Amino acid sequence: MFNREYPAMSSVQSRDFMQKVYGWMAAGLGITALIAYMVASSPTAVAIVKTMPAMIVLFLAQLGLVFYLSMALQRLSASAAMGIFIAYAALTGVMMSSIFLIFTGASIALTFAITAGMFTAMALYGYFTNSDLSSLGSFLMMGLVGLIIANLVNMFVHSANFDLVTAAFGVMIFTLFTAYDTQMIKRLGDQMIYQGEDVSKVAIIGSLKLYLDFINLFIYLLRFFGQRRND
Repeated sequence: MFNREYPAMSSVQSRDFMQKVYGWMAAGLGITALIAYMVASSPTAVAIVKTMPAMIVLFLAQLGLVFYLSMALQRLSASAAMGIFIAYAALTGVMMSSIFLIFTGASIALTFAITAGMFTAMALYGYFTNSDLSSLGSFLMMGLVGLIIANLVNMFVHSANFDLVTAAFGVMIFTLFTAYDTQMIKRLGDQMIYQGEDVSKVAIIGSLKLYLDFINLFIYLLRFFGQRRND
């Protein structure tokens, strides 16, 4: 359904739609960064977050929010969907607060800049390319499953070399996901605009997809460029 081309008359609306997607994605990243820094700055909060029960609750809460947003999107208002996205970004910030304790601020900033550059380049490619990237979908999903399995295996193996290989594979997967998701989101937005449908909630789902691509790309790049505080 994504291969159909839509009239040029929707180009302005399409651009506005994608600007909303990127705007909400940027807002989500800002919330995540702020919450992560605030939690890392509080010894009490850090002590709570590091406990196993807290980690399990945070993980399940994140998973629940994503599934609920995906499954109940049709029933939710745009404001409710946006609220769920903001809550997810905040929870991610709590989960990621540890990076400020593990890595130096300079290396985090460098990694963020590299991530932003790679993400922007691939998002622009996905937006402007005339190539059909939909054929990448199956490959990327298989790659994602393989990446999850590799990370689980390395939890028991604890191999530094295997960790670097996994990180390189993760960078490749989420770099390609950025271009793929951008094109798929743009095409879906064009389709709904052409049909005269409200794209507000789809823009939020799109922003969540690209937000996750950025976060995962950042995490895997941090394995290469992150400098530990005790190094």
